[in-house]
Amino acid sequence: MFFASDNTGPVHPKVMEALARANEGYAMPYGADDIMAQVTARIREIFESPEAAVYLVATGTAANSISLATLTRPFDTIFCSPEAHIHEDECNAPEFYTGGAKLTLVPAEHAKMSPDALSASIAGEESRGVHGPQRGPVSITNVTERGTVYSVAELKALCDVAKSFDLPVHLDGARFANALVALGCSPAEMTWKSGVDVVSFGGTKNGCMGVEAVIFFDPKHAWEFELRRKRGGHLFSKNRYLAAQILAYLDGDLWLDLAGRANAANARLVRGLKQIDGVTFLHDPQANMSFAGWTRAGHQRLHDAGAAYYVWEGQLEGDNPGEILTARMVADWSMSDENVDRFIELVRG
Repeated sequence: MFFASDNTGPVHPKVMEALARANEGYAMPYGADDIMAQVTARIREIFESPEAAVYLVATGTAANSISLATLTRPFDTIFCSPEAHIHEDECNAPEFYTGGAKLTLVPAEHAKMSPDALSASIAGEESRGVHGPQRGPVSITNVTERGTVYSVAELKALCDVAKSFDLPVHLDGARFANALVALGCSPAEMTWKSGVDVVSFGGTKNGCMGVEAVIFFDPKHAWEFELRRKRGGHLFSKNRYLAAQILAYLDGDLWLDLAGRANAANARLVRGLKQIDGVTFLHDPQANMSFAGWTRAGHQRLHDAGAAYYVWEGQLEGDNPGEILTARMVADWSMSDENVDRFIELVRG
């Protein structure tokens, strides 16, 4: 019953097998390996973008921060939601890699920015001349940090606002596959066809060992990203081990299958919890992440049974067994129906 996060789950066997194959013999370093060439070709095919520049890094923080640094000047500000991973969970890495650019937080409901809120926030900056920040990129997360999903129409509306101010758009796709499966659209529709300039295409949370792809749909940014990746310490000498993961991940649409499994596990969890009196949800779960509240007694039963998840609001220790505590639960590709059902029964008591 491990719902702490999808990055705590196992690596898929096909990815492990690919790493073992990549470990045979020799290969050119720094991305000049044959496997990387196959990855680039496959990603260009999947995203319907024959000139896209494709690079690999080992962490989502590096993918987000270095790609944003490529689009951002030190005196700019990046527009994002208050819940954005780049604001809450990356230890100021975007500010560090951009050389000191700031973040402007756009009001959001259920972690989703609206076009009107984004437009107002952008209009409020670059208004003080030399004394204030200049307008920089817009960063959107899909799946959001609260488990909600932007539709293609919503993504396009936000991108249209950014383009009206001549600003680039970054998409944090740590759970890109989960969003794609939830929407039933194509990768191109969720990115460049909507107006996204660069995407951090996640693998780590969806069955890989540790790899994220950065995809620039306009190759004019390629050389600067390469320099920033090297300068930032994220150019892997043995790039083939990153490339092998992504190639296996994409082969036979494994990435979509794994995301589908994770989304289905969360949907099963949500259906079961909604049948229990008193369980409430903070947001509408749309992919593989849920935020729900139930009694402290239920939480204590789960923890006594070894369940792993985050108590998001409230404290597990306390004298009132009926007090409502909120949990954050994330399902990964390997979650079994049996463990989902056991979790539900322990909440039910």
